[in-house]
Amino acid sequence: MHGKYAILIDGGFVKKKLRKRNDHFPTVAEIEAEITRIKLDPNLADYVLMRVYFYDAPPASGLVTNPIDSVTSDLSTHPHHAANISLQQALELQPNMALRMGETVIHGWELGEAAIKNLKTNGARAVTANDFVPNIEQKGVDLRIGLDIARLAIRQLVDIIVVVTGDSDMVPAFKFARREGLRVYLDHMAHGVKRDLKAHVDLVL
Repeated sequence: MHGKYAILIDGGFVKKKLRKRNDHFPTVAEIEAEITRIKLDPNLADYVLMRVYFYDAPPASGLVTNPIDSVTSDLSTHPHHAANISLQQALELQPNMALRMGETVIHGWELGEAAIKNLKTNGARAVTANDFVPNIEQKGVDLRIGLDIARLAIRQLVDIIVVVTGDSDMVPAFKFARREGLRVYLDHMAHGVKRDLKAHVDLVL
């Protein structure tokens, strides 16, 4: 009899990796391609997929005021807002897929990645309004991943979990799962991760 496995995807991490790789907001097809790549891994050949869990949060919305030029913007009109909602709604309809949604919190403003890169390359200069972006944080996503890992392990619903993430905060959940007899596989999508994250899994795909 074949064993079972589940795939747990850190949505924020995967979207960031795909956006950097493909230079556009990720599509359902691109995320499904990553899932298919995992399913075809030889280490899972003798196992049956039970479910894919995709962890994300609603896109940020509301009015924010730039601290440099005092211009107010509506985040719900940003193209990524509609793209995120469309992606999440489409993923909900995929076979064997379950979405787990956290929350989105805005913590003021911060220098954007482009501005930081420019300053490192060209040296100090006066910052402008365009250098700043809202500091948006997903909350409750790691918690939901950890709770599902614990549930899958305690109830022995699967034999293997494949976790797609680069977040070392997952280490305690990985340790717990392995103590409960679950095999933990990590897919970090070629992202640079801390040694601890690799040390507390059974296999890095």
